[in-house]
Amino acid sequence: MEPSRRITLATYARLLRANANFRKLWFAQIVSEIGDWMYTVAIYSQLLELTGGQAKSVGFAFVLQVLPQLLVSPMAGVLNDRLSRRRLMIVADLARAVIVTLMLYAQARGLIWLIYVLLFLETVFWALFEPGRNAVIPNITEGDDVLIANGLASITWSFNFAVGFSIGGFIAALAGRRAVFVINALSFILSAVLVSRMRFTEPHVERLPAMRVRDLADFSPISEGLRYVRADKRLLATMLVKCGLGFIGANWVLVTILGEQKFPLRIGNAGPEEAGMLGMSILMGCRGLGALIGPIIGTYLAGHSQSRLRWGILIGFLFSGIGYVLLGQMGHAVTAGLSLVLAHAGGSIIWVFSATLLQMTTDDQFRGRVFSAEFAFMTLSMSLSSALAGMFIDRGIDVGTVASAAGAFMLAPGLAWLLAQRLWREQSSHPSRA
Repeated sequence: MEPSRRITLATYARLLRANANFRKLWFAQIVSEIGDWMYTVAIYSQLLELTGGQAKSVGFAFVLQVLPQLLVSPMAGVLNDRLSRRRLMIVADLARAVIVTLMLYAQARGLIWLIYVLLFLETVFWALFEPGRNAVIPNITEGDDVLIANGLASITWSFNFAVGFSIGGFIAALAGRRAVFVINALSFILSAVLVSRMRFTEPHVERLPAMRVRDLADFSPISEGLRYVRADKRLLATMLVKCGLGFIGANWVLVTILGEQKFPLRIGNAGPEEAGMLGMSILMGCRGLGALIGPIIGTYLAGHSQSRLRWGILIGFLFSGIGYVLLGQMGHAVTAGLSLVLAHAGGSIIWVFSATLLQMTTDDQFRGRVFSAEFAFMTLSMSLSSALAGMFIDRGIDVGTVASAAGAFMLAPGLAWLLAQRLWREQSSHPSRA
């Protein structure tokens, strides 16, 4: 019988006190993610300034922040299943610190190409880091603590998002974008230091021979991973959940344009550029607030029950879709912000519940490849939706109409997940990885 004990804030506090490795990983997540979200505000506002407000400039930037994951994911999965995940995370952090520092030299219209190149490179190293971070959680936690750690990581991501975006616009407006770039570079260095102090065993490395460079051209581990996923339709369906969530990847364009052009925040002597950055920061902060609330309530209600986690994903799709349909109809910043809270409360439930189900049901030797594949499918849908949103807005379609259409489209993956529940009913009498 599946346990369904409630997860409370005291549960998270207990995990942080008792587990030094997870505590270090958690602090690393806080410093690097807050810095990264501050930096995203500065980058998007800079692109809109340099291109005269073209939505497609933000859409293309977002594509370069996510699409490389699709290209790198197969190699990232193999690396995370053959090498020390801790060392890979350290290398990825240090590389990103260098890349972000180079953004200091990409401040002119003629250097927009350099911004895009650096965004691409930063994403390549993020694609190495994130599957490793997800894959090590079951190595540094045990039993029920896997779900607790996942929930806390998701809540922390949401908190970091809300705080980073909320203060990023203010810091950029007061101290300039360069200050934001420096802060982000330093955050990656501190994250690398924290990860380097973690001490835990990595069984996947101990069982395998040393990796050679030519192994990167060997696609048999990828094929083996595909066979592993295809053998369990329930695992495949769970792996594709975030692909459905990726269809509201358009929000990166939508919220940026809404904040800059429809809901700018004029405080004191703030000019149009500063007001736009502040408006974007506030709306993105509401997005982060929703993402913070979702896992807190969701994990409390779901407990450790896999069936509740699955049904929670369906509710998440409904909240996300309804939230964006409402966002497109709102004419005031407050109601627009509340719509974003609802939408991303649902989105964060989808995120943490699907990640937890994958961690519970995937063998350690395949976990890196499964999470890399999950990110690859998600980034493909996110890239497509954000590029289309930018294109539609630049062709004269109202940003509110695009937002409502994106919300309505979210009902499709929700329906697909509902239909997939029959897989658990059909195989309940012959569980393989239930």
